[in-house]
Amino acid sequence: MSRRTKKHRNANINLEKKMAKAKSRKARGESVYRITELVGTSSVSWEDAAKRAIETAAGSLRDLRVADIVKLDVKVDGGKVIAYRARVSLSFKYEA
Repeated sequence: MSRRTKKHRNANINLEKKMAKAKSRKARGESVYRITELVGTSSVSWEDAAKRAIETAAGSLRDLRVADIVKLDVKVDGGKVIAYRARVSLSFKYEA
């Protein structure tokens, strides 16, 4: 067997082992998640601001899992509240 053929065979075996390991983790329910922060705004309420952030993210991210409200604040102009803002920490699952 040539050195090149042996190298490719070893690479294939390593890849097969990695795939089997990933499949095993998936079967056991082990996962990897990414957490990202978003800020939603609304002229209505903090709840609506958080909802807007999550629904907007759902348009481009799949498998959203958990959303934590990190911070609530308001935008003030002329002594009046003009916008509610919700900072949302959102997690989504990486696909193997």
